[in-house]
Amino acid sequence: MSDTYQNKYRIASARASFWDYGWNAAYFITICTQNRDHYFGKIINAEMHRSEMGETAHECWLKIPDHFPFAKLGNHIVMPNHVHGIVIIDKPDGGVGRDVDDSDGLSVGDVRRDAINRVSTNVVEPDQPELKPQPHPESSNPPGGITGNKNPMLHDNLSKIIRWYKGRTTFECRKIHADFAWQSRFHDHIIRNDQSFYRISRYIVNNPLKWGEDRFYSAGQ
Repeated sequence: MSDTYQNKYRIASARASFWDYGWNAAYFITICTQNRDHYFGKIINAEMHRSEMGETAHECWLKIPDHFPFAKLGNHIVMPNHVHGIVIIDKPDGGVGRDVDDSDGLSVGDVRRDAINRVSTNVVEPDQPELKPQPHPESSNPPGGITGNKNPMLHDNLSKIIRWYKGRTTFECRKIHADFAWQSRFHDHIIRNDQSFYRISRYIVNNPLKWGEDRFYSAGQ
């Protein structure tokens, strides 16, 4: 995993207060189930034991690069009521984009986020066309450059990835439990440097060890 990141997506320190989620970078993602219900399994002796729906959430996550060739995956884990994972956007000419603050301040005990994003939770049928993507509201750049809105790279962004993942997982999980649903939002944190990448990677792997202290913990049923 170190070779995948290795300074390649490091974001230089700077001044801009916005970020375009189609730019090349590594993102720490958290997606919670609706009402934080425990659909995905149980923590037993500090280990995650996935249910059938938990296996579905796991397998769908692994398929992200199959549907989005510009995306790579870092560590991820399916917890009883949420999924943590690192998504790396790696477009050939995507570039890192604008400068942002380099100090991330993330610690295992206090995971901070850069944004909470809302994406559709509609079920995506296997043959259903992709939902129409929307430009990121925080970007002040003219969309698509000289090709305008027809630029195919314009909508290849983080929200499109998460929209597909949530929709596909919902479709499959409702075959098992008709009431399954995600929260409409997802949490994201822009990973700013190698140190943060490794720290977040460890946090993901060790998440079951401190389940009772997790900010997304709920007692379940």
